Amino acid sequence: MARVVFMCGPAGSGKSTIARRLEAGGMVRLSFDREAWDRGIRHMPLPEDVHRDVADYLRHRLLELMGEENDVVLDFSFWSRAMRDDWRRVVESHGVVPETIYVATDRAACLARVAARAHTHGDDFALDEATAAAYFDQFEPPTPDEGPVRSVVT
Repeated sequence: MARVVFMCGPAGSGKSTIARRLEAGGMVRLSFDREAWDRGIRHMPLPEDVHRDVADYLRHRLLELMGEENDVVLDFSFWSRAMRDDWRRVVESHGVVPETIYVATDRAACLARVAARAHTHGDDFALDEATAAAYFDQFEPPTPDEGPVRSVVT
């Protein structure tokens, strides 16, 4: 049975750093940011049609990987309960209970990390200060009733 991990946290929290460690340990990492970068997109937020195309591709890829019994880490923000519920339904419909790793990082640290990004690769998207602040302020932390949730403070 495949293992699926949801990386959950606002921009700059450290999700991709942890996801890359899981990837180095043998998991397949799927990332909205990396997929957008690979498509030549260099600015966030993604236009709605592009976001939908990327999400559809990643959903299809996730299903393939689970079918092959690969362990997968979804390096997304999972910023809202609705988003987590949507992806949880996909995973659970294939008999897998996803784990959530919530990267709890304070606002100042997140905003400083985003401001320091060099915009040189798919895990390093630059965001303007207002967008980064809005991402943090609109983030909905996961709750215990969402299944296995582990908090990591960075």
